[in-house]
Amino acid sequence: MKKLKNIIFGILLIAIGLILGLNALEITNINIFFDGWWTLIIIIPCFIDLLDGKDKTGNIIGILVGVVLLLCAQNVLSFELVWKLAIPAVFVVIGLTIILKDRFNSKINDEIKKLEPNRKNAEYCATFSSQNLNFENQDFKGADLTAVFGGVTCSLYKAIINENQIINCSSIFGSIEIIVPEGINVKVKSTSIFGGVSNSKKGVEENKDAKTIYVNAMCLFGGVSIK
Repeated sequence: MKKLKNIIFGILLIAIGLILGLNALEITNINIFFDGWWTLIIIIPCFIDLLDGKDKTGNIIGILVGVVLLLCAQNVLSFELVWKLAIPAVFVVIGLTIILKDRFNSKINDEIKKLEPNRKNAEYCATFSSQNLNFENQDFKGADLTAVFGGVTCSLYKAIINENQIINCSSIFGSIEIIVPEGINVKVKSTSIFGGVSNSKKGVEENKDAKTIYVNAMCLFGGVSIK
């Protein structure tokens, strides 16, 4: 998927270069700096990220915001009207995300509910700070990780994982990084608004005999990275 993103970025840059070159030679007269061209800085990266394994909600919102701003710049819509409707629209999108999230992750949600009653509640929080957690040679029993304008790194590389476990993540204007050992399955359930979960383990063939870590993430202008 990363190769596809690189190819798209490459084609885009080549196209811009060709247009500028042809304009310089006076073969064409294409104005790439049309009214609202700057909105493409929002639309294109969000569109490309939809092809990635990241959470889609934030990217869809980004595309919608970019398209609305483009229409305003083209005088199809009014900036004043859009500004009045912006906050109600955000509340509607967040509400729909909360309502629909369990429908798209029903199997994972059911597994998390089964594990919740038996888990130990180890909480770690970084607010305007950072935390580096290393569970080397420890019997990992799950954790709640919170990053608010801060960062949390959770290394499970040499942790002892004898049972399926849950990691609840809340990233608000912050970042959480989870390092998972080889041979452990990872399944993600996420709710993200202008943020997302990057899971480098996605696409790796699942080992049916291995234990699973369930990452239950909420991202608000923040991100969770699984490596």
